[in-house]
Amino acid sequence: MEYNTQKTQLHLPEYGRIIQQLVERCKELSTKEERSEMAMAIIDFMGQRNPQLRDEENYKHKLWDHLFILANYDLDVDSPYPFPTREELAEKPKRMEYPKLQGDFKFYGKSILQLIEKAIELEQGDEKEALIEVIANNMKKSYNVYNKEHVTDDVIFRHLKELSENRLDLTGIETLEKSKIYYTSNNNNRNNNNNRNQSNNRNQSNNKRRHNNNNNHKNRK
Repeated sequence: MEYNTQKTQLHLPEYGRIIQQLVERCKELSTKEERSEMAMAIIDFMGQRNPQLRDEENYKHKLWDHLFILANYDLDVDSPYPFPTREELAEKPKRMEYPKLQGDFKFYGKSILQLIEKAIELEQGDEKEALIEVIANNMKKSYNVYNKEHVTDDVIFRHLKELSENRLDLTGIETLEKSKIYYTSNNNNRNNNNNRNQSNNRNQSNNKRRHNNNNNHKNRK
């Protein structure tokens, strides 16, 4: 009886013992042409055994990489892709940078920083001023949602100046109509007030109609 510990090590266990044995057989073939032909057949077999890989981008390239790993990085065949090295696969991914927004300004989100940088790059004009208004609007919305309290425009202007590292100052742009800042909220409030007034008027009309109907009913009696 042969134990698994006595068999060739499975470099990628998800492919199983059969494919590992085929790879070992491929390495033993005498000519490169024979090895290349068998390698192509093994790649097709690997794709059939793992159909989920077909949904991934460049899945053929991955299969050839896996074949080389199964061969313990020792396989002389003609491949449509360059084989990876041990060092490349052992290399750790680069450390991801954390967003710059921290502390008191984290609730504004990274997209605000990107918009600020875009506004700084623009030339002075209507497009830049419109973008600044959009930035201020979104900053004020984010502040109110996160802190659950009303914030004045001056606070938003100060935060914008700090986030832009003094490169973008709303107070220095005289043509900016500050009354437009957070105008969507004002519009919503006006719409809500109009809806409430219309509802109150309908209720008063219904109450008056019911009162008249009751009086008419009493008179008939």
